[in-house]
Amino acid sequence: MPRSLTIALTLVCLILTSTSQAEDQPQIRWDLSDLYASDAAWEQAYIDIEKRVDEIAGLKQGFTATPERLADNLDQFYAAVKDFWRLGVYSNLTRDEDQRVAASQERSAKMRALGTKFSEISSWIDPSLIALGEEKLEAYMKAETRLAPYDQNIRDTLRLAPHYLDEKGEEILASASAITNSPTEIYQMIANADIPWPEIELTDGSKVTVTQAAYTAARSNPNRDDRKKVFDAFFGKWKDFEDSLGATLNTEVQANIFQAKARNYESVLEWQLAQENLPEDVYRELVKQVNANLPTLHRYFKLRGRILELDDLRYYDIYPPLVEMDTDFSFEASNKIALEVLQPLGEEYNKHLATALSSNWAHVYPQEGKRSGAYMNPGAYDVHPYVLLNHNDDYNSLSTHLHEWGHAVHTMLAKREQPFTKAFYSTFTAEMASTINEILLEEHLIANAQSKEERLFYLGQALESIRGTFFRQTMFAEFELAIHEAAEAGKPLTGAIFSQMYDELLKKYHGHEQGVMKIDEPYNMEWAYIPHFYYDMYVFQYATSISGAAWFAEKFLAGDDKVRDDFLQVLKAGGSDYAYNILSKAGLDMAAPDAYQAIIRRMENIMDRIEALLDE
Repeated sequence: MPRSLTIALTLVCLILTSTSQAEDQPQIRWDLSDLYASDAAWEQAYIDIEKRVDEIAGLKQGFTATPERLADNLDQFYAAVKDFWRLGVYSNLTRDEDQRVAASQERSAKMRALGTKFSEISSWIDPSLIALGEEKLEAYMKAETRLAPYDQNIRDTLRLAPHYLDEKGEEILASASAITNSPTEIYQMIANADIPWPEIELTDGSKVTVTQAAYTAARSNPNRDDRKKVFDAFFGKWKDFEDSLGATLNTEVQANIFQAKARNYESVLEWQLAQENLPEDVYRELVKQVNANLPTLHRYFKLRGRILELDDLRYYDIYPPLVEMDTDFSFEASNKIALEVLQPLGEEYNKHLATALSSNWAHVYPQEGKRSGAYMNPGAYDVHPYVLLNHNDDYNSLSTHLHEWGHAVHTMLAKREQPFTKAFYSTFTAEMASTINEILLEEHLIANAQSKEERLFYLGQALESIRGTFFRQTMFAEFELAIHEAAEAGKPLTGAIFSQMYDELLKKYHGHEQGVMKIDEPYNMEWAYIPHFYYDMYVFQYATSISGAAWFAEKFLAGDDKVRDDFLQVLKAGGSDYAYNILSKAGLDMAAPDAYQAIIRRMENIMDRIEALLDE
């Protein structure tokens, strides 16, 4: 249905990485001719889609007159959606190769405008189905087999019927997206263009301008004084913008409350989880279980202090590796390791993986103007997924490599099993497909380490992955829930209040009161650095995903082939059912406490292994 347009061109899992490239490194580029032979071919396809979008308005009269007519109309609508997404994939990929290119910027602008028009011009479709009613629609689906690809979407629309407005209301909400999306755009302008980043001098005499990218690299500096300088300068500069960024985030919160109320939801949380039909217990159980297991996180910090020989841990002591080790994983080596590491997932999975790794589907190395980070774009249903990397031949690049190709194989399996309307899966399952690959990689490298130091390095990386994905993302989720609930209760939100609320969470999670780690000013400004708070209660799914991945991995690595096969069925299911139901069929209930115990067991086991090595 039209709300599915909001899924279009989702970039699965953005990961921040360094963007430096070794000199003379030949770029490995994706082959976009699989999408369109040339820019000119894209332009012609765009003109065609423009016409087809306009034709959607003509379907309104008699849209649901008969089962056959409804099938014809849905075929036409979704065929346009599918080709629109393909256009968008090409637009996004060409832009992200080099964001300085004017022609690519123009294509992106044209796609945004056409997307808004598409949403507006088709906003009457869901109200039309709702008006026909559940009884007639169920009868239609029994009478006309061509409606089978749309049954999940139709039933989902009926489920959400109490939250749809009349035709005029839907049109207004579609038009209001330009306003409700503005806080994100304002934040990006402030964070990426307006803040004058400070320059600092490090102990070796070198000078660094502490931009966001520089902060990400410099926060793991082995020199503790330098780390403190980096943190003080970076978050001190964010502090200068506390008021304006507070107003921006408050506007985002108020925009979410407006949309939730407009659609007759009791809260923003209910509104957001309803989109995927997730029980509220999933979100709250995650937060509950993480809070109950903070002693495990605190044990990790104490172990970190022991290894780094620090008696007074500070927030800037989190990022340096427990053991220093130079790693060298070329792109070719990463491909080879991926094929070795993922063998436990079985022959079918690895056949798809081998196809993906031997094809020109990735843009591999950093280059000037290229988008930072990494993602997999699944949007071209009739082609194949594409992967953007910024490979730097190090461990993080290797881990990111397996992560993103996990998304790609998930996409391949789902597309092979499902029609277009059911192939695109929820983030709730998407991140399990990638995170399980990271777990398999960690165990493979630990088992094959050639020295005590190497084994400690990989064990430390595994620990940090759990901290960053399970505990840290849940802390973000708890903050996001707290600020929305505060606003819903009528409490004011300002930059200073955001800092106070975030400070309380930082201290709780990091054991400030217990003397585990001291949280200093102005590090409670970190909330302003996190762009995910503009993604509308999205980050909790990273934590549920690593929990689910650990649950599956623990079982099938112990020899339970049925659980492995059940996991593959989760991947193949795509979006044919709600993600929560798909996982439940595989035996995993993400609203139950047990779903979160495997990741805790894994973290405790890793620390046991580290302590055993230290005590040798």
